[in-house]
Amino acid sequence: MPEFLYPSRRSPVMGRDGMVASSQPLATAAGLEILARGGNAADAAVAVAAALNVTEPTSTGIGGDMFALYYEAATGQITALNGSGRAPAALTLGRLQAEGFLDNLEPSTVHRPLSTVPTLPPYHPYTVTVPGACAGWCDLLARYGTLGLPAVLAPAIRLAEEGFPVAPVTAYFWQRAAERQLQSALNGGEMTLQGRGPRPGELFRNPGLARTLRAVAEGGKRAFYEGEIAEAIVATLRQAGGCLTLDDLAAHTSTWDEPISVTYGDLRLWECPPNGQGITTLLALNILEGFDLPADPLHPDRLHLEIEALRLAFADTRWYVADPRHPQTSEVWKTSEVYPALLSKAYAAERRRLLDPRRATLDQKRGVPLAASDTVYFCVVDRWGNACSFINSNYMGFGTGIVPKGWGFTLQNRGHNFSLDPAHPNALAPGKRPYHTIIPALITRRDDGSLVGPMGVMGGFMQPQGHVQVFLALAQGLDPQTALDLPRFCIEDGTAGGGVALEEGISGETLADLAGRGHPVRRVTGWERALFGRGQVILRDPQTGVLIGGSDPRADGCAMTLI
Repeated sequence: MPEFLYPSRRSPVMGRDGMVASSQPLATAAGLEILARGGNAADAAVAVAAALNVTEPTSTGIGGDMFALYYEAATGQITALNGSGRAPAALTLGRLQAEGFLDNLEPSTVHRPLSTVPTLPPYHPYTVTVPGACAGWCDLLARYGTLGLPAVLAPAIRLAEEGFPVAPVTAYFWQRAAERQLQSALNGGEMTLQGRGPRPGELFRNPGLARTLRAVAEGGKRAFYEGEIAEAIVATLRQAGGCLTLDDLAAHTSTWDEPISVTYGDLRLWECPPNGQGITTLLALNILEGFDLPADPLHPDRLHLEIEALRLAFADTRWYVADPRHPQTSEVWKTSEVYPALLSKAYAAERRRLLDPRRATLDQKRGVPLAASDTVYFCVVDRWGNACSFINSNYMGFGTGIVPKGWGFTLQNRGHNFSLDPAHPNALAPGKRPYHTIIPALITRRDDGSLVGPMGVMGGFMQPQGHVQVFLALAQGLDPQTALDLPRFCIEDGTAGGGVALEEGISGETLADLAGRGHPVRRVTGWERALFGRGQVILRDPQTGVLIGGSDPRADGCAMTLI
């Protein structure tokens, strides 16, 4: 049972018969409704994902991607579902070169610094990869679910048809997106109220999304990747200047992967493998395991070590993380050998020697191991002890903001995370998945593999940093709510040399201490605290089955139990 070692803003939620933690109370309620009907963690997770599409389209939707980790209580097995999409077959670096996107890229056969490589405009239709979320939802249910799509999607359909009151944090970011993104995006006005975002408490109805969800409930994933919805996606993107085709959509498949993990003390932390950046968390924890961290989570010595470990981890992952199944990556970089080598304790010891406990090092380089991501995160644990750690995202808020006419959802811009450097493992290529920021996590006990609980922190390149900070707090015995309430740091651009944002609640003395060590730091307050991500945690006591949940105070949501 966790100890209550640090004053929190609110108590954790406790129960026994199932629990859901998400960033929207209505989505949490949707998951609880499914659990109450006898559904399991997989059923409830998809219900929450769909309800979040309705209530928080500023971050997620069926036009985006998803990843999940699933713990099956009966077997103790953990599986990883990769529901991310691939680049269109017609989208090549040659095409971008011919259209002038790479005019400033000097010829080279070696890796260039990220800052010297041009990028696609963030909302350009070329950043739209095949939306993988719908197939991921359906595939999770096909393998683990018990209730079926019509029952699981019913709460979200009801919310979309009848309308829902928009929560305060969501309303703020919706209004910003309407001004900077939706007003100029093709059909983006469908996601507004006469061109503006809804105000807190204002009702928003989305009949187009209800229509989409009904089609999927009746026809499964084929209803999304073939037929009317697919035709609308392709026609809209063609009108916007994109190149995604019906063949691209019809060819899409999810993949089931072996999850990756490292041990830390008596715990084991699990992440999805690349093309996701969860390996960043594991690399950092391997490095930190060799230090005697101060018990105070906000002690400057501890924050410095965590920041520096993450700098080293990002130096590796911003090079090595790519689509391991794509021939361009797997043949050249032999990722099946590289990734296990990166996670070895011997490699961590080698990298640890580069960390100076007194000074920041802003120019860390990637290592060479020897062979041996705007988002919603939520989690569910059911009465039987099954657990689902689930993440779904459009990427930058509403993604591109482009809406397939009449269908009530926006298309993601995950392709913005491809490198346009042809010498990089993550270089854009047809049919390839990009570097992905969204990562779910799950904790088990090192000795017997029993479930500790699902956890995650959403928010671009903050996600592995949030995983490290929340996991370390949980590992030292803090309860989930306290671990989520703690002020955080963020290396802002997810690179080894990035500046460090420090959240309000971290003292001025600590800020000055870190600046004195060479960290470029700044204080972040108010609405900008969204930078630090929004997490959810549910822990399970193996003897009593008691569930203990927490939900991030930086979002609108809550953890809630079933009775």
